[in-house]
Amino acid sequence: MIGKVLIFVGTSILVTLLIAVGLILSQRPTDLPPGDGLNFTGTLDTDRPEPQALSSVRMRDGYEVQVRFYPSLQDDAPLLVLVHGSGWHGMQFDGLARQLSATADVVVPDLRGHGTQPGRRGDIDYIDQFEDDLADLITAQAKPGQKVILGGHSSGGGLVVRFAGGVHRDLIDGAVLLAPFLKHNAPTMRPDAGGWSNPLLRRIIGLSMLNTVKITALNHLTIMQFRMPQVVLDGPLGDTATTRYSYRLNTGFAPRGDYLGDVAKLPPFVLIAGTADEAFVATAYEASLSGATDKGQYVLVDGVGHLDIVNAPETAAVIEGFLNEF
Repeated sequence: MIGKVLIFVGTSILVTLLIAVGLILSQRPTDLPPGDGLNFTGTLDTDRPEPQALSSVRMRDGYEVQVRFYPSLQDDAPLLVLVHGSGWHGMQFDGLARQLSATADVVVPDLRGHGTQPGRRGDIDYIDQFEDDLADLITAQAKPGQKVILGGHSSGGGLVVRFAGGVHRDLIDGAVLLAPFLKHNAPTMRPDAGGWSNPLLRRIIGLSMLNTVKITALNHLTIMQFRMPQVVLDGPLGDTATTRYSYRLNTGFAPRGDYLGDVAKLPPFVLIAGTADEAFVATAYEASLSGATDKGQYVLVDGVGHLDIVNAPETAAVIEGFLNEF
């Protein structure tokens, strides 16, 4: 009897693994036509000053994360770490960081896998590596007793939520969420983030099945592509764009499956989004999150899109007011 049970269990596992591998092999990345789901016009504005120079901070594995520093002249200023969104890099915050440096010591990393020195573009070593990198960065830069606020835009905002729900949550005292990605099935989500993302769904399902039984050998495979506008790819920063993500990077760049569980562990936070957001339904944020936590402030900026929320004048003003609470 026991032998029959073992044979049944073994056969079930084998069938599951074969189905997972079949799903993975049945779908491959393709060359996507450039898209225009997100408007990069404001992000690529060339009328700003020369961007802040990049420095580097060594992570626990020896990798040098590229970072821009915007120190404050105030002795008691909090530390604000800003995390960029998918496909891009920390330079998206250059204008905002300059403004906020009057109120905080601002640190803006290019997450590994992104920017001018990505390591392996679009990939990391393991799912939780972004959280470990942010913990290392905060530990390296925070002064004794300094309050720490972690902020992020889009997927970067999702990473802030994930960080708050993870093992390093005690490193942060507050959070800034700019049009954050919550989860593919959250009420805030528009189809394919308004045309920006192209998920390889069969691969995602197959790799998720393998990860359920702790098989991670294929987590380097691409499961997400982005429709980067041609104006970006042909421009001077085209070689700094990241148009594909591996399973482990994409998974680690978002809240966990129980995203409201991560939301519930957020410290005091402010969430800012534009009513004309092409990727997410801005009006759904408060209703979606307020049931999990009462620590949030919610600000909607009329007529502003997904990328433009970063440099909207209202955004800097709201964040400055929030930082002053620390």
